[in-house]
Amino acid sequence: MPNDFQFSNFINEVSLQTKMENVWSNTCGSWQNCNEDTIQSFLAQCLDYNIDPQYCMSWVEQHKDIIPDWTSVSQTSLGWINEHTSTGSAISISKEDLS
Repeated sequence: MPNDFQFSNFINEVSLQTKMENVWSNTCGSWQNCNEDTIQSFLAQCLDYNIDPQYCMSWVEQHKDIIPDWTSVSQTSLGWINEHTSTGSAISISKEDLS
């Protein structure tokens, strides 16, 4: 049984990676075409397909050495993630919210 579980996890990871790479191919096309506009499109489509944008950016960041103007792309993606995910704002709950 443990082997079945490990295989299932492997298949899910491959599927997620493949899905993300397909989104990348459709939005950016190549590392050289990655810019402020295409990275936002990539992140938005990842979110639309229920792929964690932070996971996707971690993958993109692994290729930062071949992405032109990485600094701008990185800053744009960080701003996008902060604006569109819960990472950018603290979540607070008060007793009044629970009543």
